[in-house]
Amino acid sequence: MKKISTEAAQQSGKISEQKLTVGLDVGDRSSWYCVLDEAGTIVLEQKLGTTPKAMKEVFGSMPRSRIALETGMHSPWVSRLLSKLGHEVIVAHARKVRLIGESRKKDDRLDAQTLARLARIDPQLLSPVKHRSAKAQADLTVIRARAGLVRARTALVNTARGLAKSYGERLRGCNVRNMNPEKAQELSPELRSALEPLLAGIESLSERIRECNEGIERLARESYPQVAQLKQVKGVGTLIALTLLLTLEDAHRLGKSRDVGCYLGLQPGRRNSGQSEPQMHISKEGDPYLRTLLVQGAHHILGPFGADSDLRRWGLKLAERGGKSGKKRAIVAVARKLAVLLHHLWVSGEVYEPLRNSKQRAMPAAA
Repeated sequence: MKKISTEAAQQSGKISEQKLTVGLDVGDRSSWYCVLDEAGTIVLEQKLGTTPKAMKEVFGSMPRSRIALETGMHSPWVSRLLSKLGHEVIVAHARKVRLIGESRKKDDRLDAQTLARLARIDPQLLSPVKHRSAKAQADLTVIRARAGLVRARTALVNTARGLAKSYGERLRGCNVRNMNPEKAQELSPELRSALEPLLAGIESLSERIRECNEGIERLARESYPQVAQLKQVKGVGTLIALTLLLTLEDAHRLGKSRDVGCYLGLQPGRRNSGQSEPQMHISKEGDPYLRTLLVQGAHHILGPFGADSDLRRWGLKLAERGGKSGKKRAIVAVARKLAVLLHHLWVSGEVYEPLRNSKQRAMPAAA
């Protein structure tokens, strides 16, 4: 880490009474910051270590300033730390700041300058995002850790099955939750010996996943009673409900429930110009894991075991008239409506009625 020079310390003393704007380009080991005065003149540029201690030393003595940084691996804790030090923190959406992401002169120092100048002109140019609290991030980490274990188990299962097939044999049973060394009893001795470590690892991962599931259920029961409200919808379990709560964290951060679809990237993109209105794919912005869980919930709702509901009826009709890719489009559309429905239940606290719309349409007909 580069130490702050005496000259830099003298400069920081001269700007103590000014309204400052700071651009902070956060790196994995070291970061670069640029300080602008009220006139937009660079008064200080310096490198510092990406550690809580270094951040406190630099920004703890600085007067209250507007500090802009991009989203990244370190941005959650850095933004929380700077906010505690009394600064106005703006976390820029990294994908939407094209002036930085697509610049031909990519440099940490220049990126910090660009962040500072954009924040000084208009913070909305940075498409600011709001990071979740430390508690919500810690609770969400439990869910993300489980997802990592599931991905690892899937990779090991695919490896074991592929190796068996290439040898002219097959591992019986398709349920990965019950994959263990006993499944290899029908294999040849040499193949069984080779796959035994893999199958033992799969069994161990399944046990860890079961422990995570129990922990998630306990967390939802003890700290998030709203989960029960969302689980009224058949096809929504504790994992989907809790992930939605922790990802959004604040039910009122969005103006209306319909905005949830856009927030999670389940809304089709738009590129209208003149008379051209091309049909585009969904934007896939927002949290990819929550979007995946909602799509899995939509699969269940439209599947053979889905309970009868307005959402299921609407999705099946959409699939029927959608042509060749109608089922895929219906799945995404149901996932989007499911997100809106869950947010509405969260905000309103209403009792879920699966066939509410159907009953309302039937009443005038009966009259």
